[in-house]
Amino acid sequence: MSRSAPGRAEIPPLTALERRAAAGLAGIFALRMLGLFMILPVFALYAHDLAGATPLLVGLAIGAYGLTQALLQIPFGLLSDRIGRKPVIYAGLVLFALGSVIAAVADSIHWVIIGRALQGSGAVAAAIIALTADLTRETVRTRAMAAIGISVALSFAAALVLGPVLGELIGVSGIFWLTGAFALLGMLLLARVVPAPARSATHRDAEPVPGQLGGVLADTTLLRLDAGIFLLHLTMVSLFVVLPLSLAEAGLPAADHWQVYLPVVLAAIVLMVPFIIAAERAGRARGVLLGSAAALAAALLGFALAPSSLWLLALLLTVMFTVFNLLEAVLPSLVSKAAGAGAKGTAMGVFASAQFTGAFLGGVLGGLAHERFGPGAVYLVGAGAALVWLAVAWTLRPPGQLATHLLPLGALPAAALPALRERLLAVPGVEEAVIAVDEGVAHLKVDNRRIDWARLSAVAAGS
Repeated sequence: MSRSAPGRAEIPPLTALERRAAAGLAGIFALRMLGLFMILPVFALYAHDLAGATPLLVGLAIGAYGLTQALLQIPFGLLSDRIGRKPVIYAGLVLFALGSVIAAVADSIHWVIIGRALQGSGAVAAAIIALTADLTRETVRTRAMAAIGISVALSFAAALVLGPVLGELIGVSGIFWLTGAFALLGMLLLARVVPAPARSATHRDAEPVPGQLGGVLADTTLLRLDAGIFLLHLTMVSLFVVLPLSLAEAGLPAADHWQVYLPVVLAAIVLMVPFIIAAERAGRARGVLLGSAAALAAALLGFALAPSSLWLLALLLTVMFTVFNLLEAVLPSLVSKAAGAGAKGTAMGVFASAQFTGAFLGGVLGGLAHERFGPGAVYLVGAGAALVWLAVAWTLRPPGQLATHLLPLGALPAAALPALRERLLAVPGVEEAVIAVDEGVAHLKVDNRRIDWARLSAVAAGS
């Protein structure tokens, strides 16, 4: 008799070691992202004190981390396969700390740009994800990865609130010094909290595989989703080139900007929930994407055309952050569904590179528009990016409701692989199957509405 999706409720709990690993690695990720994000809500207000500052260079300083992050995160992940996860993470945190110190002591905008680029060059995200995979079982890995994702979202929200307060108390230079201290704290967590893995292996569900890049880059659905995260981060980073100036122009002192950010962020978290449910459970992902793009464009046009009013700015920001948080949750989920069996890690690596490239270009284009045409033009750049995303989303055919599932296997002789794959594909609800002998698992794409979990377990037990 077929067993329905609720059978998956028997997933075992995380062990003490797995909880420790997940908490430590999420903490490292959160500290790093908090340091990168904290200057977003304040830098444009204080950058005029730096020698050589122009609107274009201010934008470049805000987004510079994205370029080095995009270029290096996949290579650093691959390097961690060769020399180990922890050495790569330590090296990345050292680079992050060095960039923070350079930015902290900088007396010109050019040195801040160099410091921000060095911060981004400590691109340890892929290595952290790979180490998480090394330290967790296949059956609980998704929950450990979710803890890291939640830590990033909380870091962004906390940075918007803490940035203005710290900017007033210790200045932008102090924020950079604090960011350097975060890097040192991350090293301490890595040394004292995060266990050393018994062995490291390539995990196709968590990290890029070079041989899969061509197929991922040729997938038009994945490319459209990559374009979505690219344009979203272009829009968000460009916004912070002038948003702090708009809040100041509306009469709110820099130290009090958190009074807008805090309620806006909290409201956005609540407001996004029904839309996530609609996208994930009601099968309305395309409608949610189209509505998000339209709302994003309308909000940015509102920033450009409406008079300066704190209430209006807060309302428009609520729309912006609701869309941002919503798409930050929905787009990775769609990438996971669209990626072929065994290609999720590669697809997510390309997706993350597109995200950071968008952050870099958002700073550059926002700064250029500000310098040439004034603050209103920056919002129009974002609105234009949102309209491009609307056009892309209009042509997107959302992937089916297939879930990624890792099935642990025993040691297998090569001769048994073709027959095992056929037996897996014969299980109702299994749509794709890739057997990774080096990992000892089968990467499956399954339809949770039809999957026969009992038969699938029987096939694995008989492998």
